[in-house]
Amino acid sequence: MSVAVLASGGVDSSLALQLLREEGRSVTAYYLKIWLEDELDDLGQCPWEEDLEFVERLCEQCGADLEIAPLQREYRERIIEYALSEIRNGRTPNPDILCNSRIKFGAFFDFISDRYDSVATGHYAGLRSSGERRLLITAPDPVKDQTYFLAHLSQAQLSRALFPIGRFRKGEVRELARKYKLPAQDRKDSQGLCFLGKIDFREFIRRQLGERAGELIELESGRSLGEHRGHWFYTIGQRQGLRLSGGPWYVASKDIERNRVLVSRRYYEADKPRDRFRAAAPHWINAAPPDGQRLRIKLRHGEGSHYGRIDSLHDGSLLVQLEERDQGIAPGQFAVFYDSDVCLGCAVILEESLHGEAS
Repeated sequence: MSVAVLASGGVDSSLALQLLREEGRSVTAYYLKIWLEDELDDLGQCPWEEDLEFVERLCEQCGADLEIAPLQREYRERIIEYALSEIRNGRTPNPDILCNSRIKFGAFFDFISDRYDSVATGHYAGLRSSGERRLLITAPDPVKDQTYFLAHLSQAQLSRALFPIGRFRKGEVRELARKYKLPAQDRKDSQGLCFLGKIDFREFIRRQLGERAGELIELESGRSLGEHRGHWFYTIGQRQGLRLSGGPWYVASKDIERNRVLVSRRYYEADKPRDRFRAAAPHWINAAPPDGQRLRIKLRHGEGSHYGRIDSLHDGSLLVQLEERDQGIAPGQFAVFYDSDVCLGCAVILEESLHGEAS
């Protein structure tokens, strides 16, 4: 079996390549170059140069061929433009989810065509066969599990996917990397969006969207508390960076038309349960679950999740009812649904309903 391995220079993808070589697979490493150098070079050092150096050292050690896939244009068109449009319209996008479906298992599939049987990555996730279909399975490490980021993949994409480290916990990955003396064995995990490197996301947004002064308004009273520099710098549930006295203050909602950010000190009170929301464009990896089935629901990457139920609405959206509150329900983010250890798919959060009815 011939395998294209997406190697980022980190320890996870490095071990994935090493394990496939150990199995005797025919492996070629690919480094995805998505760095927007024409737009971001003046903001900091190019992160891809250091990453590529680690990949080159890995391939030399493992005896694997290395190719570079230049996908800057595709990333700009399929991910950046989407993210900026969502932010401009007051929502909080999750580019990493669409990066997997549109770039790593999308544009890259087009780039390599049918030259390889499979594409392997360093994601913490598993795959299981069910008849002729494949199920996306959570990893044993609940903190590192990355099925949240893979929930937008299609059955066709999963049919060519390999996740060689999905059966390990992070500590085991580090131990194996040291056993094989991989160049990235002690390298820190990357944080933030892959195309930004060490550049602050807020600074990138300022560069793209600029600043636009508006009011900070107390949600309950309508009282003006101060000024902000653009609603796109704020997310629902945010506490840091508001610079208001007498807090803590939280971002409760946004009035996009009037460029107002509504804040509250009563964000966690009982009359704001935040346990119900509507979600659009549901994507199911296999069949949709029946309405009313109790599912596990994640609203962000990480260990935390909720139990809840979904019901289909007449316009194709979903009404999601959680069994407990979540104070960070943010329009534009993805809700990802699970049945036990199987990731079923995802939908985009539209808005929350505080008082029992979907908007």
